[in-house]
Amino acid sequence: MNRNSYNLAHTVLTNLQVNKLKVFHENLDGTKLSDSTSIPIKTRGYKVNDVEFDINRRVHAIGCFSGAGGLDVGTQLAGARIISSLDFDNDSVATMKANRFFKNAEHLNDDIQNVTGSHYKEIIKRSNPEKLIMVGGPPCQPFSKAGYWVTHKNRLGSDDPRNMNGQNLRPIGEVKPDGFVLENVESLLHPKNAEAVTALEEAIDALGYHFLKFRADATEFGVPQRRKRVFFIASRKTIIGEPQKTHGKQQDIFNSSKILPIERVIDWIAPFDSELFFEESETTANKTYGHELTEVPPGQNYFALTERENYPNPKFQANKRFWNFLLKLHPLQSSWTISAQPGPWVGPFHWNNRRLRVPEIAAIQTFPQDYVFVGSRRSIQKQIGNAVPPVLGKSIIEFLISQL
Repeated sequence: MNRNSYNLAHTVLTNLQVNKLKVFHENLDGTKLSDSTSIPIKTRGYKVNDVEFDINRRVHAIGCFSGAGGLDVGTQLAGARIISSLDFDNDSVATMKANRFFKNAEHLNDDIQNVTGSHYKEIIKRSNPEKLIMVGGPPCQPFSKAGYWVTHKNRLGSDDPRNMNGQNLRPIGEVKPDGFVLENVESLLHPKNAEAVTALEEAIDALGYHFLKFRADATEFGVPQRRKRVFFIASRKTIIGEPQKTHGKQQDIFNSSKILPIERVIDWIAPFDSELFFEESETTANKTYGHELTEVPPGQNYFALTERENYPNPKFQANKRFWNFLLKLHPLQSSWTISAQPGPWVGPFHWNNRRLRVPEIAAIQTFPQDYVFVGSRRSIQKQIGNAVPPVLGKSIIEFLISQL
């Protein structure tokens, strides 16, 4: 494949309705050839394992709930050296150990409930940082959108045993870093979770930190994925301002010369659309909804096959399934959120009517191209889906460092 262009084969579009095929082609920025459309691309991506980074000797960082290291990668990209990571999942810890990028870190494989500030005493003494920060993304199951299927009466909120925000704050209170970042799903801020948020804010205040509660859409920070998260950014000093968005829609670009267009997913995953990266699990042909998937236009979901969208002999009813059922990527748009545990027909799917490959979901999350993941295909999907996009993490940590 030409590094400057991508050929989208017309064969993958043959089952689209004529009117929808016409609309898709009209909005496609490319040159139509006899059997494909050539789309100009700007290949994104970066490497870390064989590249020497100027990692700050002044600011060091301890990671908690590190998972596969999304926020930890972002922290080092921001210039703060990771000296320790922590996770209870064996594969996630093995993943971090497998990457030379973290050669200066000690990786703890344990439950945070078993870890106290004393565990870090020797690590901190050896690294002798001028400034120390802690970063982490506690499990978000109690606050995820999936939790909205649970009635308010049955929601546990701050009493849910899966709510680990408090466990993350405990070692912070014992280590007493100069600043820290806690990441969670945006739905943490849903009114039904108000009690849990208030408890978290009061706990941060009691520890003696100033903090900023910041909602972030990953697309506004250079990630080719619509992923909304909330960050609690805390410092011993008064926090001034907030992280500055780097990407936006046309109106944002018009209002600021510093704002870049939102990243297109094709620029991040085009290099992996080759037989070299084929995975057995990606095939959808001749399976339950394999044919229906080919009838969904890129950038749409199963709604395209309903009466609401004027589909002849509708195959589904709108709003009767999860919105990401048969959801398909549009090459010139950002991706929808990558899930940690997708169902068999939950997207996003590739516009070529197949499931996404590991290097593609990793790239959509902005993991480095040479990042090594350890575990089964299912385990790796979970590691990637649960991660903070490193490029988003980089912006958040750069802002924290500026506030120390």
